[in-house]
Amino acid sequence: MDKDIRDILKNNTNNNVEISSKHRERFQQKLLSELHEKPNKKKNYKWLYVAASIVLLVGVGIKFSQTNIEGESLPKITNSVELNNDSQISLGSISPELKTIESYYINTINYELSQLELTKENKELFDGYLTQLGLLTKEYKSLTQELNKKGINDDTINALIGNLQMRLQLLKRMQKQLHEFKNPNQNDTQTI
Repeated sequence: MDKDIRDILKNNTNNNVEISSKHRERFQQKLLSELHEKPNKKKNYKWLYVAASIVLLVGVGIKFSQTNIEGESLPKITNSVELNNDSQISLGSISPELKTIESYYINTINYELSQLELTKENKELFDGYLTQLGLLTKEYKSLTQELNKKGINDDTINALIGNLQMRLQLLKRMQKQLHEFKNPNQNDTQTI
C-alpha cells in the first residue's frame, strides 16, 4: 500500500485551497520561537567574583612578601618549622588563636623585612642584625622541637610567642638605626 507522493499530487486537482494572508508571518514567528528559545536561567557569576578576589589577594601578597634591593633578596621568615611529617606540632597547629598570633607576627616580620633598604653603606649593620635574626629563628625551631618532644605546655608556648616578639622588636630597632644612619644630621640636632 505504498503510495508515491508525486502520484497523489498529480491526481489531486483540488486547487481551491486558500491560505490566509498572514499565514507566512505566523509560520515564521512559530519557527523562530521554537528554534531560538531563550534560556530561563540567568547565569551566575558569583564564582567569578570569588576567583577575582583570590587572584587580587595573591597578587598583593606576592607584592609585599619579597623585595629585591640592589640585586639581593631579603630572607623570608616562614610559618613555624619545616615539618618532616604531618604529625609534628607547631604553634599554629595548637589552636586557632595561636595560629592567628603566629600569622600576625610572621606577616609583620616579613613586611618589616620588605621595607628595609639595603645599601653598600649600611650592609655591615644589616648583616649583623640578620645574624641575630637567624639565631632567633634557630631558637624558634628548637623550641618547636621541644614542643613536639615534651608536649604542649604554657612555658614553651610563651617562649615561642616571646621569640616572635623579640624578632619583631629586633627588626624595629634595626629599622630605626638604619633611619638614623641614613639621616645623621637629623640625629645630631635631636641630641643637642
